[in-house]
Amino acid sequence: MVAGAFSVGKTTLIGTMSEIRPLRTEEVMTAASVPVDDLEGRPDKSATTVALDFGRLSLSPELVLYLFGAPGQQRFFPILRHLAHGALGALVMVDTRHLAQSYPVIGAVEELGLAYAIAVNEFPDAPRHTVDELRAAMDLSEQTPLVFFDARDRPSSKNALISLVSYLLTLLPEPTR
Repeated sequence: MVAGAFSVGKTTLIGTMSEIRPLRTEEVMTAASVPVDDLEGRPDKSATTVALDFGRLSLSPELVLYLFGAPGQQRFFPILRHLAHGALGALVMVDTRHLAQSYPVIGAVEELGLAYAIAVNEFPDAPRHTVDELRAAMDLSEQTPLVFFDARDRPSSKNALISLVSYLLTLLPEPTR
C-alpha cells in the first residue's frame, strides 16, 4: 500500500512505477474541500484521489507487486483501512513542507499493524532535514527504513519501493528445517 497525507505524490509514484495504465479515482476539488484541504504551497492542485490509485509492477515472472494508493485526507481513512486488508506493508510518503500532516497517516498505518517504510518525496521548494531530525520528528524506530526520493523519477521511486520490500523480507520468519 502507498499511503501519505494529502498531495504528497502518491498518484505520481504509482503512475511513475506502474507497468500498466494506472487506475485513478481523482476528482476535481470543489468549494466543499476548501475548509478541509490545505492548499498552501500547492497552487496548481485541482484534483484529489477520492478512493484509490492502482498500479502493477512485475518484479519477476513469478512475483508481482500490486500498488494500492490510499487517499491522504483523514475523512478517507476508512478507505485506507480497507486497502490495508491483505497488504504486506506500506510505503508512507512524506512532504517536509507539511511534515505534521504525515503524523495521522503514520499513526493509522501503525494501528493497522502494517510494517512500513518512510519515503520523503523531495519537492524542489521543500526544506531539507537530516535523517536523524526526521526520525526524531516522526518518532521512528531505527529499524524503520527512511529514504529520500523523487516520485516523478522511476529509478528514484524504484529505490523507495526496494527499501520497503527489503525491509519486509527481513521480517519473514526463518525457514524451518
